[in-house]
Amino acid sequence: MEYLDGVQGEFDADTRFAITWFEQNGLNAGDYGTANNIATARGISVESVKHAGIIESSAGKVRILNREELDPDWHPNEDKHITIWECLQYLVQYHENQGLSDATAILLQQIGDKAEAVKDLAYCLYDICANKRKDAKEATAYNALIADWTELSRLAATVHDTRGRTQLRFDV
Repeated sequence: MEYLDGVQGEFDADTRFAITWFEQNGLNAGDYGTANNIATARGISVESVKHAGIIESSAGKVRILNREELDPDWHPNEDKHITIWECLQYLVQYHENQGLSDATAILLQQIGDKAEAVKDLAYCLYDICANKRKDAKEATAYNALIADWTELSRLAATVHDTRGRTQLRFDV
């Protein structure tokens, strides 16, 4: 998908690292040396991606955290190292657990100007999962969010967080 290849240049370096790693390894661990080469090619370090909260790196191995391992107290407005990757993963998790809810819409609203890039990444990861990794479960998660995107965007434009800053939690 040439369009998606062009879109990847619009993502932050940590997200571009995660896309490449995910395409090659999925959520499985791989060698630190390979991760370091991918990161260096993007002008960042493995430590930077780890600091962003999207990978685990230990004992010479690196792996992307799955959605269930992400920080349950994450809030996009307070994240000092926010990435498109994590915005999408949190949004997918909300969507999977709560569907088209006010909480999911508020999260999309709080992602703000990153929303279009998040949608583009959902398309990109759907393509990787469906066509390259043959991972139907992950492809379905991204596809479901894409299918509901218009309605979710409409809801995000109308929902109001009457408590000020909603504490978004992942109580499953």
